[in-house]
Amino acid sequence: MKKGILKKTNKPKILSLFSGCGGLDLGFVQAGFETVWANDNDHWSCETYKRNFGNHIVEGDIADINFKNTPDCDLITGGFPCQDFSMIWKRGGLTTDRGNLYKFFVRAVAEKKPKAFVAENVKGLLTANKGQAIKQIVKDFQNVDQVGYRIYANLFKFAEYGVPQLRERVIIVGIRSDIPFEFKKPLPTHTPDTYVTAKEALKGVDNISWNNEPLAIKEHTRQLISLIPPGGNFADIPKSNPYYVKGMISHVYRRLHPDKPSTTIIAGGGGGTWGYHYQEPRPLTNRERARLFCFPDDFIFEGNITQVRRQIGNAVPPKGVRLVAEELMKLFNGAYEKTEIQDLKQLSGDVLKYIVVKPEKTGQEILPAVA
Repeated sequence: MKKGILKKTNKPKILSLFSGCGGLDLGFVQAGFETVWANDNDHWSCETYKRNFGNHIVEGDIADINFKNTPDCDLITGGFPCQDFSMIWKRGGLTTDRGNLYKFFVRAVAEKKPKAFVAENVKGLLTANKGQAIKQIVKDFQNVDQVGYRIYANLFKFAEYGVPQLRERVIIVGIRSDIPFEFKKPLPTHTPDTYVTAKEALKGVDNISWNNEPLAIKEHTRQLISLIPPGGNFADIPKSNPYYVKGMISHVYRRLHPDKPSTTIIAGGGGGTWGYHYQEPRPLTNRERARLFCFPDDFIFEGNITQVRRQIGNAVPPKGVRLVAEELMKLFNGAYEKTEIQDLKQLSGDVLKYIVVKPEKTGQEILPAVA
């Protein structure tokens, strides 16, 4: 990662939206891209981004950005806010202001007309608003002013790509309609038998000083955690036990299992949602959480413990998107077989059931971009 003032290079240039602390950016930087401009409205995420990437991030509301004044780019990336599409919390989807923030992403694509874009969101996007949210978002990108984009929407299970976390995310790739490039979802590199485990991920983490502060924990909570086996949660405590607690979601007092990937690490939530060590009866430190996202140990987060927790929990695992970035690099270095425009396909089959009119259809839905 290069810090400070950006130097001119021949690397494909990225405009990064809803950048957060930079997990998505890092995966693309590792694959040979260069982010030339970024934006987020969270102060501490921006401070983390500056420390690890440079000063090219603009802190502020995306609604105030005039994209005519941003640098030229080859690719636009971003994880537009996902809480309103989450499967954990009550969702408003497209009926809320946060759910409609993706439209600023569409606006940026319309203004800059990059060769491609990459948008990331939670799995809940596929079913939000009774399936209408994903349909509307895909339609809006397909109909971007004057050019239009072919859309490839895939559900990624990041554990299948070497991330020690059972995290699922939708990645939407758009290719400008005049470019004869067919995006192909990278093949998984891991199977359930070869998933990276929590124990492997946390090996040697005690030697890292940055963002590794222990969380204060009450003795009552320590005793409660001691009753839960590795891989278990609050439901493993008998109702007759004085330490029994009620919980609404499986994340409550969830302990890691040493021989399995972590379950999804979340950004917020109160008592019992921090994630807990498989061996010691304590919450995970932020550095341990960062390890479960595959952030390198020299990636330093700014802010207090709660602010750092939020940044990590909202991030995209860099390793999980690096193969996507490497596949897209073929578009920019010309290392791909050109396909006749009329033969190019639309939409990836693994989320087809959520977005076609007839869910029982098993073939590939062809939805051409509108120029």
